[in-house]
Parts: sequence; C-alpha cells; structure tokens
Amino acid sequence: MSESTSNDFIPPSIPSMDSQRESQGQRDPYLSVPSSPTARRKHQKRTRRNSMSDPPDENTSLLRPSRSRIRIPSGNETPNRPSHISRNQSFHGTSYYGSTRNHNRHESWSQRLVQALTDRQESMTESKMSIAPDERIWYDQFTCTDWVHDGIADSYRIKQLRNRKDWRGRLITLFDGAQGWILSAVVGFLVAVLAYCVDVAETTIFDFKDGYCARGWYLNEKRCCPHGLCTDWRSWSEVLGGYPFGEQWTDFAIYLVAVITLSVIACLLTLTTKTVVPSAYRMSTLDENLAAEHSRPVDVDNDEDEPISPTQTPKREPPSPPMVYYSAAGSGVAEVRVILSGFVLHGFLGLKTLIIKSVGLVISVASGLSLGKEGPYVHIATCIGNICCRLFNKYDHNDAKRREVLSAAAAAGVVVAFGAPLGGVLFGLEEVAYFFPAKTLFRTFFCCIVAALSLKFLNPYGTHKIVMFEVRYKIDWEWFELVGFIVVGILGGAAGAMFIKASRRWALSFRKIPVIKKYPVVEVVLVALVTGLMSYWNTLTKLPVAKLLLNLAAPCDEDRKDEGLGLCASSMDDIPGIILMLLAAFVIKGFLTIITFGIKVPAGIYVPSMVVGGLMGRIVGHIAQWSVLRFPHWSIWGGCALLQESTCVQPGVYGLIAAGSTMCGVTRLSVTLAVILFELTGSLDYVLPFSLAILVAKWTADALEPLSIYDLLTAMNSYPYLDNKHKPIFTGELADIVSRVRRERVIDITSSPLVAATTLRARLELLHRAGELDGGLPILRDNILVGLIPAPDLEYALDNLEDESSSLCLMADIPSIDDDDDDVNNRDPTDFTPYIDPAPVALDIKSPMDLVYECFAKLGLRYICVLKNGRYAGMTHKKRFVKYVRELEEAEHS
Repeated sequence: MSESTSNDFIPPSIPSMDSQRESQGQRDPYLSVPSSPTARRKHQKRTRRNSMSDPPDENTSLLRPSRSRIRIPSGNETPNRPSHISRNQSFHGTSYYGSTRNHNRHESWSQRLVQALTDRQESMTESKMSIAPDERIWYDQFTCTDWVHDGIADSYRIKQLRNRKDWRGRLITLFDGAQGWILSAVVGFLVAVLAYCVDVAETTIFDFKDGYCARGWYLNEKRCCPHGLCTDWRSWSEVLGGYPFGEQWTDFAIYLVAVITLSVIACLLTLTTKTVVPSAYRMSTLDENLAAEHSRPVDVDNDEDEPISPTQTPKREPPSPPMVYYSAAGSGVAEVRVILSGFVLHGFLGLKTLIIKSVGLVISVASGLSLGKEGPYVHIATCIGNICCRLFNKYDHNDAKRREVLSAAAAAGVVVAFGAPLGGVLFGLEEVAYFFPAKTLFRTFFCCIVAALSLKFLNPYGTHKIVMFEVRYKIDWEWFELVGFIVVGILGGAAGAMFIKASRRWALSFRKIPVIKKYPVVEVVLVALVTGLMSYWNTLTKLPVAKLLLNLAAPCDEDRKDEGLGLCASSMDDIPGIILMLLAAFVIKGFLTIITFGIKVPAGIYVPSMVVGGLMGRIVGHIAQWSVLRFPHWSIWGGCALLQESTCVQPGVYGLIAAGSTMCGVTRLSVTLAVILFELTGSLDYVLPFSLAILVAKWTADALEPLSIYDLLTAMNSYPYLDNKHKPIFTGELADIVSRVRRERVIDITSSPLVAATTLRARLELLHRAGELDGGLPILRDNILVGLIPAPDLEYALDNLEDESSSLCLMADIPSIDDDDDDVNNRDPTDFTPYIDPAPVALDIKSPMDLVYECFAKLGLRYICVLKNGRYAGMTHKKRFVKYVRELEEAEHS
C-alpha cells in the first residue's frame, strides 16, 4: 500500500551486537545478528522491516506500528548527485518552501481506514533503494520522543497549509483544524461502545459459574430474574440433579473448576502478546510482576581506555538474557504514562493488544479473581486512540501530536470506568499526561463528555447509570463524624502503602521461584485455586468486586434494604456480627488482592483496592454507629441518636470514603479521586469529607511508602521516565553527570570535512552499545561544537551508501562553485549535511542541575551538549540524567 512521502522517515536498523560470535559460527538464540559492520554491505539485500509473518519485535514501527515519519527540513539541504560526480563539486540546496517534497502519492480515505483497522506491520522486503528517500521512521524501540523536533516539524506543516490562499486551501486548513475534534469524538464513542461490550459480556459470563438462565443462556442472573429468585435461573446442581457430590458440593466443584478454567484462558490469551527484547537494549525488567532479573548495564564511556579503530571490532561481554514483556498483562496504566511522557514501547498500543486485552479482560474479571476492569480501561482506551490516529497524517506522522489524542483517550477510559467525566479530565492532567496544553485540556473534556453520553445511552446495566457502584446519600453528615473520616483516611492511606510493600515483597519472594517465573500459567492456576477455595464460602467475597463495592457504599434506606447480604443492622445487637463478617471478608480480600496483582492476565487494581478499603471503612462506620446507639445521651452526638432507628451514622459513607482513601494510598491520586467520589454520589454535601479523608490518606501513604504503585512499576522496569510533577532537590552541577570526552564519541572535522564511512559506522556502533539508539554524535572543528548528527539519521545515511568501505562522507558545508540548479532527486548519498543539526542545545558545564532538569522535562530534549569555556566538553543523554535522578531519590529515601 502506498505511503505518503512528505516528511517521512525509514526506521534505523539495529546494528550488529555480536558480530565476532557470528563470524565464528555462533548465533545468539534470541537475536538474529546482521553481518559485521566492517564487512562490505550489500545494499540491495538489506531490508528495513520484518515481514507480516514475523512476531513483533524491536524493529516493528512505533507503538505497534503507528509511525512517526517526521523530518525537519534543513535550509541547506543538498540535492543528490549521481555517484559518478566527484566530491569536489558542491551544490546549493533548495529551501523548505521551495522544495517539491509534497504528498505526491495520495492515499484515499478508504485506504487509510483499512490501514487503521489492520495491525500494520508491512512487509519491507524490497530493497532500501526502492523506498522513497524521505520515508523514514524517526523513533525506534525504546527511544525517547524529541518534542522540539516534532514541534518544529508541525510548525512547518501548518505554515505550508496557511500559505495556500485559494478556497481549496482554506477548506483544507479548516479540515486540518477540525481533525482533533473529530478524533476526540470518534475515540470517545468507540471507548464507550467497547466498555459496554465488556460490561455486558463480563456480567453474563461471571454468573455462568453458578448456573444459567433457562429462557435465554445469554442473560445474567439479574436480567433473568429482575425481581429476585425465580424458576428461570437454574443452578448447576439443579441441572445435574445433585450428581455427583450432592447439591452444595456439586455447585462448589463446578464453581472452582470454572474459576480455574476462565483464569487459565485469560492467561493463555495474554501470553500471546509476548514480546522478547534483545539484551542489547540494556533495559532492566519490563515486567509488571516486579521480579524479573536485572541485567547489568554496560557503561560504554568507561569500559575501555584505548581507542577503537574503524576496522577493529569492539570488545564485548557475553550477552545478558533477553527481556520479556506481555503487552496485555496487568492494567497498563504505568506503561501508558511512560508512553505519554515520550518513551517508545512497541506493541503496547496496537490492534492485537486491544483485541486480546479486551477479550482477556472479560474472561479474567468473570473468573472471580480479585481484580478489576477499570485500570485496563485506560490502556484499552489509549489503544483505541492510537489506532484512530492513523486516520489522519497530522497525528499519524507526528508523535507529539499523537500524544495529545492519547491523553484524551486515557481520560475517556476513566470516564467509562467510574462514570466521572470531570474525574477523567483530572486523571489525564494529574496522572498520565506529560505535556498538557490548554487546547488539549478542552479537547480531553470534549472526549470525556462524548464517552459519558454514549455510555449513558447504551445503558450497560439496565439502570440508566454509567457504572454499577453509583450511590446517593439522603442524610447529611454531622460534625462529630469528621474525626471518623480522618481516622478512615489514615487507615486507608496506610492500607494502600502496606499493599505496595506487600506486593513487592510477594513478588520478590514467591515469583522468584524458577517454575513460577518460567511458567506464568502455573502461578495463575495456583492463584485461581486459592481464590476459589477462600472466596466461595464468604457471601461478600464471592460477589463481583464492583457489586461488592456498591453494597459496601450503599446506604441502609428503605429503597434498597440490604439485598440479603446482612450489612444493614436493624438493632444494636446486630452490629457485632456484621463487624465479624466484614473483618473476615477484609482479610480474605486483602490477601487475594496482594497475590493476584502482577499475574499474567489483564487486571486492574483500582476497584480491588477500593473494595479492601470499603470493607475496612464499613467496619469503622458500624463501630461509630454502635457507639451512638450504645451511648445515646452523650452531648457530642447532638440529636443524631434520635434521628431514626439506626441513627444518622451511615456506614456506607465510611465505606466509600475508605475506598477512595485506600485507592489514594495505592495510586497517589488526590484531586482526581475527590472529584470521582463526588460524581459517584452526586452530592455536594460530602465533598468536604471526601477531600479531607483523601488529603490525610495521601500524607499518610507518602510517609510510609514514597512510591505509588505506578512509580514502583516504572522504577522496577527502568523506564526512562522523568517525572515532571515531582522535582528532586538538586545541589550539583552539570559536570556531575558528564563523562570525559572520548575521541570515539565525536566526529572531528578539523583537518577535513570528509570522514570515512567506516569511521562513522564504528562511532555509531559505540552509541548503540551504550543503548543510545536515539543519541547523537557531536561534530567538532578545533574542539568547537559546530553541529550534531542524530544516530537514526546517521544510520539511515550510512545504509544508503553504495560502497561503505571506501566512501568519504561530507560532514560540513563547503562553498559552492556551481550556480546551476540541479535535480533535487539526484542528491549525493555521501553528503551528510542535510542530516546535521547545526544548532544543538548546549549548556555550560557549570550550569546548575535545576536548569538541566528544566531542559529535559519542559523542552523534552533527548540530549544536551556541554561546553567549557566555549569549547566542547561532553554530552549527556536524557536516560543518563534519569538514572542520575533515580539514584538521588534512592539515596534520599534510604
């Protein structure tokens, strides 16, 4: 299928990391190794990408596989020359606006729609010579988005559109401005539709563990018997006539088998999204179970003192085992946050992940495990946003613009999870979004409204409510209850912090067992078995987590009196029994939530953590209720004890406040959670208690455990995520993270602007060995920085050479002696000046570290060059700075 050739990139190939071993007939079992960089490269035999039959790997395109083919045009671009023209001839390039590089191969709307709905991993088996010269991919696997680069590219695109003053140009400009709104509406609607399908399917399959509806197998128990028990709903013991274990034990056996079977199916589906990452990337774990082995990173700047010649293969250590991740496992919120910060993770937002995670989520939630679907909704919604971006080149070809849509989509996922449009917008602002300009905020709000209205119209629960656990409180709170709310906030924050510590401890102990680590299905079977054995005999833990949260937060009024769960006390004597039942459920649910988090199934932690907190809060609420009933004449109660039979104290309020507090302790969301709880209750009366409890919960959790669950996952997986919301305390200078200047890490053109291609290849190899696939090589003349060539550009330029072993590459502009205008399409492949950034960002070596942080966090730079007295003194990469920040934080917390 044809692709647009304007402003495009071809992805850089992965260099040889083990060429010596291959020359000896040995091959890495995990990574297919290309030929040695010193060998003669047969240009027409190399391919740029895997075929469609290959599994996804590091060479697949961005975010599997939406692509960023942006190229910032240079004002001094040199036209290609035929290979027979000598080097001493020079050419003037055309300016950007005089360039003929426009969309000369248009795609129809139907073609783009087909591309958006297919998991694009096109076959690129043709020669690189057959690819259009500007079709390049700027972002490779595990690289960082260059926000400045994408911003400049989008400015050029907009300028070109606005230069057209005819009526057709004005229409195109108008449509270009409307694309963001169109995408927001489409994403919001599709997220609501998918959430409806998941909600309906999940509730139906969940009830299959207990029986089926005789008048319609596809109906769940509530739809089959809307007014309570009826003969249409038949249990499995009734169907089998009590065979073979009797009525009760037959139901239990079938329930246990169903829990294990559904859990295994969800796990097997998740394992199909396995992605093996070669150890050359030097990542750490890439695994939400927090127990993957860490590979020791190689410090290429310090491992060798002697220089490396262009014809010498660098000394290498034995390769570390490859890293593995499953894009459909877990909630995916941590990865979404990292992706929106500008980090490239292939496969996490593709169509395959979307389908498998949606189907696996239905099955895993229906199995009855202690997990929720609300967290994965964020990941699923972001997948939808990424796929929809392929409909428009404006977003498909620009990573910074794409992330605006992804931020809105992530917020829509929270909307369909909690029925909170305002909470969704705040979630995007507080948790996942990295750059959140004003227009993105308004567009996110529009997307959230569309998602909420669509789900309201679809009515998944038949109650005209967006979520199952929406409640209403008719009685206002009393002043003396503020003490109880603060206590609940403290307990919820402590419970959230303890959950993080317990999950980490469980992962680093149980999941270190070789069998568990090698076969994730074994762990899923064991967790499902324990869940079935422990939860079946308790009325509360057997319920779905969303329904249990609803009953824990619901008031004990005449409209819904208990639903047979025994949570509402009719007298003071009933309260101790209720507290014991809640305490048993709290212990069971807390333990199951800890061991379930991190298993290889689609699973969220939001609602399970809220359920654990709700059980704890309900206990506190009943204790407060008992105190009022036991001592009704205390003046502190006022007229509360005489208000009604069960007093003005509503245990459901304590349950909901504790649920929010515990979720705050786990995720460290604050304003977002207060607004979500407000939207769930629809009452302004309880905004103050909600906010107060969440404030106290966050203070408590931060004191006990500095990291949220997503910060923990990010740190354990060694993602290069620079938190722009929590700035560390710096006392050092830029010199603290700048290593010595090495001749192998720079391109010196003091004696001549011509550099041997083999020398450039050796420099590039060294960058890749350091894991800096998105790094760059500074260009020096008399130790003065005169430019920088990015590693992706350099590799692309080298791969286009016909004879790399004998080519000399031009690395600086030379005066022109020919005023003739030559064909733009005849650019000399040995002229590398179009790929050079003539003005890289540079700071003095004595710059305070706060300034370095602002440059990386606010400007989104990949690297910063360092000067000392005006001369080049080194370069620091964003990943190196993130490592430095992480070491500072670890030292501070230790």
